[in-house]
Amino acid sequence: MLIFYILQVAMASAHPNRPRPPAMLLLLALLHFSLGASKINCATPPDNSTDVLWLQAFKHGITSDPSGWFSSWNSSANHCMWPGVRCSRKHPGRVVALQLFGLYLTGQISSSIGNLTFLRTLNLSKNSFSGRLPPLNHLQKIQVLDLSRNRLHDSIPDAITNCSSLRKIRLTTNFLVGEIPPKVGLLSNLSVLDLFANNLIGIIPPMLGNITSMRSLVLAANNITGSIPDELGKLTNMWNLALGQNMLSGGFPRCLFNLSNSLQILGLGSNMLSKEVPPNIGDDLPNLQMLVLYDNMFEGQIPASLGNATGLEWLVFKNNNLTGMIGEWIGKLTRLQRLYLQANSFIGPLPSSLGQLTQLRYLTLGNNKFEGPIPPLGQLTQLEGLSLANNKFGGPIPLLDQLTQLTYLNLANNKFGGPIPLLDQLTQLTYLDLGNNKFGGPIPPTLGNLQQLWYLDLSQNNLEGNIPIQLGSLTSLYKLNLSSNKLTGKIS
Repeated sequence: MLIFYILQVAMASAHPNRPRPPAMLLLLALLHFSLGASKINCATPPDNSTDVLWLQAFKHGITSDPSGWFSSWNSSANHCMWPGVRCSRKHPGRVVALQLFGLYLTGQISSSIGNLTFLRTLNLSKNSFSGRLPPLNHLQKIQVLDLSRNRLHDSIPDAITNCSSLRKIRLTTNFLVGEIPPKVGLLSNLSVLDLFANNLIGIIPPMLGNITSMRSLVLAANNITGSIPDELGKLTNMWNLALGQNMLSGGFPRCLFNLSNSLQILGLGSNMLSKEVPPNIGDDLPNLQMLVLYDNMFEGQIPASLGNATGLEWLVFKNNNLTGMIGEWIGKLTRLQRLYLQANSFIGPLPSSLGQLTQLRYLTLGNNKFEGPIPPLGQLTQLEGLSLANNKFGGPIPLLDQLTQLTYLNLANNKFGGPIPLLDQLTQLTYLDLGNNKFGGPIPPTLGNLQQLWYLDLSQNNLEGNIPIQLGSLTSLYKLNLSSNKLTGKIS
């Protein structure tokens, strides 16, 4: 249109006898061209004044603001001064961070968020936003995206790969569905991908192995299937890999041995992994701090090489098909805080070095085939939970009076004998089960000192004598079982 009128003007100048177009018509043509150009050039970021409009549109999507956070989001203050908003110093008025986490907000995340093209950090975690994920494909500067712990239900769009500056993605504890887009593997700057506790399906995209900057990959608590791809062995900067609570199959992923210098946390629990745990795991992953393999189908013995991973704090093998004995190597793990080996088929006596684990807080060895006496445990003064139930342990119980932090003690269904040991120093105990053993003699009156007890089971033993009246002072007691003994009297 403009070219047509310019040509007319030019032709009129060249031919004075030809009438010229009205000046107003030419002005309208110029205006039309100007407006059209602004529409065509969609890559041009909006000016400073528009960011406040996008923030206001976001505010309108909030249906509940229990803390009154948005009461100060009004025209009486510059939008860069609004709580949770941070603007650029280099580009005044442009919003670079929106951090509104833990405010219990409800509503939907307005699509206007996608127009804050200078945004680098978006943290709306720990709220109750519902609906779909906001469009993010224009946020090419965004580095941190945290929408975790909301109620978002959507699939992860392929367009997220347009956000090439992303370093951290946290979408945990939502209702996201569908597969993990393979193109996420194109986000070469990504260091954290946390999709914990959603409803994602499909396989782990092998393309994730291209993100060599990845340090933490958390896909636990979804419905992911297939095997663990060998490509993850290329993530040599990874320190945290959490793939538990899925439906992964196959053997232990030996590709992870390539991460020997970096991997500290490995969570593969509650899957369908099988075969043996590699004998060299402790040599090839010496920096492990947490090894969590519970609820799988691993078989064979626990590798003695784990004694070389001396930084281990959590060792969790419960509910597998593991066999054999626990060797003295366990005593090398002096930083160990949690040892969960229940529900396997371990045999033999416990190693005496178990008593050297002075940092241990939870020791659960129930539902195995252990036998023999318990080694001295008096040095385990940090212990809060001890379960040896459903084994073949025998003999007297060693002194436990130094375990003053103990809240849970379960020795049921074994062959322990002799008198019930003095436990009156264990004043933090809430749960005590000594049922189905061979304890004899009277019930110690000092059990009445355990005022925190809510569960007490001394049934199916050889106890005799009067029931001590001190048990009547256990005012927190919810369950008391003294059946199948030779006791007399009553509790008052």
